[in-house]
Amino acid sequence: MRSASLGIRFACELAALVAVGWWGWTVSAVLVVVLPLLVAVVWGAFVAPRARRRLPDPARLALEVVIFVGATACFLAVGQQLVAVVFAVAAAVTALLVRKWPEPVGSRPQSDTASNP
Repeated sequence: MRSASLGIRFACELAALVAVGWWGWTVSAVLVVVLPLLVAVVWGAFVAPRARRRLPDPARLALEVVIFVGATACFLAVGQQLVAVVFAVAAAVTALLVRKWPEPVGSRPQSDTASNP
């Protein structure tokens, strides 16, 4: 069950990138690239399991909610009401389940070249 939850969570992360990129395309060709990159950088820096500056809960949960609500709004803005509802439910459920079954958090693997002079 934990693996399924993490798989759905990853799908939600990717869907959030698609949502902001899709909405960005309706505004400006530049935003189709900039918005997903911005979301990916924020997620990677503060939410991802191996983030160097991973926020503790409840701040991390709040940031996740902001990103997922924003992505839901983007789906709605491009006329994808059903997708928005399914996404919002899946994102909310996985955000809660990841607190019950935490993601594997660990340090970044050390390079072999670092140990060999």
